Amino acid sequence: MMSLSTMRLPTLLSRSSLQLKPTRQFSSTIRLDAEHNYKLVVVGGGAGGCGTANKFVNKFGPGEVAVIEPNTMHYYQPMWTLVGGGLKTLAQSGRPMDSLLPKAASWLRDSVTGFEPENNRLVTESGDVVNYEFLVVAMGLQLRYDKIKGLPEAFDTPGVGSNYSVKYVEKTQKAIQEFKGGNALFTYPNSPIKCPGAPQKIMYLAEETFRSKGISANIQYRSSLGVIFACKKYADALWEVVKGRGINVHLRQHLVEIKTDTKEAVFENLDTNELETVPYDMIHITPPQSTPPSLHTNKDLVDAGGFLSVDKETLQHTKFPNIFGIGDCTSVPTAKTAAAVAAQLGIMRKNLGAAISGSSIMPAAYAGYTSCPLVTGKSSCILAEFDFQAPPQPMETFPVNQAKERWTMYQLKAHFMPTLYWHGMVKGWWEGPGIFRKIFKFGMA
Repeated sequence: MMSLSTMRLPTLLSRSSLQLKPTRQFSSTIRLDAEHNYKLVVVGGGAGGCGTANKFVNKFGPGEVAVIEPNTMHYYQPMWTLVGGGLKTLAQSGRPMDSLLPKAASWLRDSVTGFEPENNRLVTESGDVVNYEFLVVAMGLQLRYDKIKGLPEAFDTPGVGSNYSVKYVEKTQKAIQEFKGGNALFTYPNSPIKCPGAPQKIMYLAEETFRSKGISANIQYRSSLGVIFACKKYADALWEVVKGRGINVHLRQHLVEIKTDTKEAVFENLDTNELETVPYDMIHITPPQSTPPSLHTNKDLVDAGGFLSVDKETLQHTKFPNIFGIGDCTSVPTAKTAAAVAAQLGIMRKNLGAAISGSSIMPAAYAGYTSCPLVTGKSSCILAEFDFQAPPQPMETFPVNQAKERWTMYQLKAHFMPTLYWHGMVKGWWEGPGIFRKIFKFGMA
């Protein structure tokens, strides 16, 4: 591995920097066409980006940390399952970005269009050149509705929704409320996605709603995967749930087209490549997802799948030791969830901290912890916690069987976790339940 002493320092400014006028005590801009120097640059204002910026801003002087993020609103996306299910409002899931970013950091309201890791700099959409000594890439995943023929136009028609987008999550709620019976389809695409349990969580909420109204529904879960869930302990529990509720599961099925004029969905069998056309009365679509183009087209930074190539334990880039990654955009082979980001923040604190101090030794190793609260109803949830082994193994916190549907776990998901997210995780304080797992295991010993 390269030592930090061999990496190139940022190039000197060839043009004079412009001083940004503070907005609510920190810098922000939309267009400057300038060149900037920072000690630490964080690309992305999601959970990982906000958490990292808040963790490290006090380790540097004023104006030495920058966050590049174009959006002015930050959404707690795990809540969108409950928004689509009619249990929360969209407004409850969002906060202004400037209320979450550290005031001592510079917020560049911009997008990255190109990385130049050999020169320790990047270029933004507005034309700015940003030089850095250390870079944290936290860009998340991009929703690729365009990969499905007929989308996004189909969202303007009745019965079509998606919990993955702020634009379409309320359409899911409407589709469920207006459903009168017939085929209700729920899809899982042929790509890595955010929260792999989310495509079926909304299905269970919809089924419960239909059942409570006495509506007859042919509910179909059509997933590109070969299993209902990656970790066998929870997969076995979920099979019991779908069997008990009469839900039809079709594996290795990938949605390729929506025909709104005939209300039909076309699926490709990934084993035979045969196409099957299925009528729908409502459909919830989970879109294919990928890293943003500026990242996945940079071959120096990404792996064969287009994800930021990092060591799965240290989160340090495999080629550039002054670059780290966190969250969904990285090559870490764990389920992409907010819980995984929280655990990675603890690793980032130690390893990026060591790199900043001049050490080439990374003191912390990520064990792959991730969690997916599998909501199965309006008062029940299976709290899946597992690692990134192949196959994944349970990594549970509580001294109970977490594969069982529980009211307590639903309360944790619906009410406690949002508070923990807003006041702990994005502020850089919450690093996952590892300490509690140790306490419970010590108490049971």
